[in-house]
This record gives sequence, structure tokens and C-alpha cells, in this order.
Amino acid sequence: MPRQIHVNAFDMNCVGHIQQGLWTHPRDQSMRYTDIHYWTDYARRLEAGLFDGIFFADVLGVYDVLGGSPDAAVRHAVQVPVNDPMMLIPAMAAVTEHLGFGVTANLTYEQPFMFARRMSTLDHLTKGRIGWNIVTGYLDSAARAAGFTGQMAHDDRYDMADEYMQLVRQLWEGSWDSDAVERNRETGQYADPAKVRMIHHQGKQYKVDAMHLSEPSPQRTPVLYQAGASARGSRFAATHAECVFLNGQSQPAVKKIVEGLRAQAVEQGRRANAIKVFLGATIITGRTDQEAQEKFRDYERYASSEAALVHAAASLGIDFSKYDIDEPIDTGKSNAIVSNVEAMTRAAGPQWTRRKLLDQLVLGSRQAPWVGSGEAIAGQMIEWCESADVDGFNLSRTVVPECFDDFITFVVPQLQERGAFKTGYASGTLRQKLFGQE
Repeated sequence: MPRQIHVNAFDMNCVGHIQQGLWTHPRDQSMRYTDIHYWTDYARRLEAGLFDGIFFADVLGVYDVLGGSPDAAVRHAVQVPVNDPMMLIPAMAAVTEHLGFGVTANLTYEQPFMFARRMSTLDHLTKGRIGWNIVTGYLDSAARAAGFTGQMAHDDRYDMADEYMQLVRQLWEGSWDSDAVERNRETGQYADPAKVRMIHHQGKQYKVDAMHLSEPSPQRTPVLYQAGASARGSRFAATHAECVFLNGQSQPAVKKIVEGLRAQAVEQGRRANAIKVFLGATIITGRTDQEAQEKFRDYERYASSEAALVHAAASLGIDFSKYDIDEPIDTGKSNAIVSNVEAMTRAAGPQWTRRKLLDQLVLGSRQAPWVGSGEAIAGQMIEWCESADVDGFNLSRTVVPECFDDFITFVVPQLQERGAFKTGYASGTLRQKLFGQE
């Protein structure tokens, strides 16, 4: 019996997310991102299709690495304009019962005491369906927007994040006893002050003396997501993360990362299966392989390689405009997403060029799509889980909402027939749905 595959929709509160240019497709509705009804309808669709959740990316700052200017990002809507994803979650939660919500928040620019309350609030409002994708940022434009001259070094950001996690966990788990809240109308005592304590944290980066302002929420600590695949990022994930998001690479490369991650988790005193690994995937499907290929060719007409280059330049930390088309690119010591540079080097070799990069920008991103019938895609997903030991997938949107409607119509029944996908939701919080009742 194959393992039960977990699936999240992967999106962002903006027009152009991963597959750049597809917002121009006549059937795409992502320009409605400022309409709350767009998001509530989205949530209903995903829950009807038994998705585990929606995983919201986010970014602070603009992509201004290519040519040293944000103009191309603004022109092509490359993750700008972008709105706060947290604001969407209560509305989406109100029209669903089971759908989970993984939301990205950059701890570098979030004061931990206030952030802890915000996440507890969301956990209450969703009845325990909130997850936090922990990021430390990689854009100098974000650092400048927050009043800094530039971002911290890559590994230093993770050192700061380790302390941040220690602090917010103390607030979520240690400030209120589980039986502190009484709600006693007769005595007039809502909570027992003897069971609520101050948190005293004196660290290198943070100093806090305060009680957590929120009473215990269903999960207390949100489900913790993390997407770092560099050596330092993997160590952080093995220590803190419950769900890890990996970008698509070859199966052997992903398997090696997953094996290392699980081994590090065991070294940290955790179980190897304490981490669920989600692989990023872009799926184009239909009734037949031919129908899926025709859909792909249709989408391909609207993809923008120029916009994709804007995104790639920022995430790799390299201004490609400084290089001729076939000039070898010096990656140097990138301070952006180190794992992206490593993955690109594996794919194109140590002497990669702008032409080699452009050749990989299929459908406006570096993530090559999977194209095939529902049966073929289901088989591919199961094979990835078995061969690379991944637990699920974060599905990037292409043309919305039809890309998720197609997955629900053509792929989900095939997975269910093979026993690889749920036929109904389990009860409980997001953590309990993912990991079982404990």
C-alpha cells in the first residue's frame, strides 16, 4: 500500500507568483487577488478537493537585482504588487472546516512578542489549522525597507532564527498552563493568575520580560514549515521544522537531501518521520496525455522568460544583465538563497551561462512542469514518494483556478484508486491531520 500523499496549493497574495507571465492568460483569475471572494471561493474549491492546505509564500522587498532596478519586476508583476497573506486566512477559514493554512512570515523583521500573539490569534480563529513557514529573508531591498543598510549574512540569519524560535516557543508553550483558563461566571475569575507566568529571555538578539498575551490556542505552537536546503538551512530544519519544502530537482538529489535531513533530525533526538517533506511541483493535466500537452502548449504562449529572469536573478543573488548570453557566470559567495545556486550548478554545471538558465525557464520559472493525464501524473507522484522519500507536494499555480480544478478532477481520483490519497479528512488540528493523534 503506497503512503498517503499530502498536497498543498502553493500561492501568494499577488498577481505573478512562480510561473511568470501566466496572469496574462485569458482564463487566469489571479488579478482578482484583492477581492476577498476570490480567496473564499479558492478555499472552498481546495477543501472540496481534499487538499491538505494552502501554502502562502510571501516576500518583503522587491526584485531589483536584475539591472539594479525594480522596473522589470513592476512591469511584469513579478511578485509585486503583493499583499499580506495573513489577512486572508480568517476569511478562508470561515468558509472551510478542514483546510490548513501555511503562511510565510519573515522573522528578521517581526518583533517576536507581537508575532507570537498574531499566530496564536490565527490558531484560535482557524480552530488549530495554522502553520508558519519560517523564513529569514534574502533580499537587500527588504533590509533597506526595514531601515537597515543590508541584510545579515546567510548563516548569521539562521543563528538569529535559532534564538527567535527559542523565544516564541517559550511564549506559546510556557507562559500559560493548559488549565489556567477557568471561565467561571460564578466566581468572576476568567483565568488563574497563579497558572500564568512571565517569560524572561535574555539573549544575544532579543530581550523579553512578558507574559504571552493570548490564552492557549488549539495547537499552541503553529505547525512549523521551513524551506532551507543549504547546509545551514538543513540544520535549522532538522532542529525546528515539522514540514520541509524542497524545490524540484532530480530524484537522486532530492533523496540525498531528504536522507540527510532525516539523519540530522535523529541526531537532534527527534524521530526520522517527525518531518514531512513537501516537494515543489507544477502540474498540467487533462483527460489524456494529448489533452495535457495541448494545454501546456497553450500556457507556454503566455509565459514570460524576461519576468522569470527577474525572479531568478533575485533568488540566486546574481545580476545576469552584467553577462553576455554565453559568458560563464561567477556565482561567487551568494547571500541570497544558497540552495538555489547549488541546485542551478548541479543542473547546468559549474560554468553555467545566461543561455543555459533561459533554456530552463519553462513556463516562466525554473520549475519544469509535469505534463500528462491524471493517471500518468498520479503514477509520477507515487513514484517520487517511493523513490525520494517525500511525503507530499506543494503545487504551484499556473492558470487559476483551472489548474487546481484539473488536479482535483483528473489526478485525485487516480491517487484514491491506488490508495495514495485520502477520501475524507481526519478530525483534529492541522498537526493532528498531518501526523495523527498523539
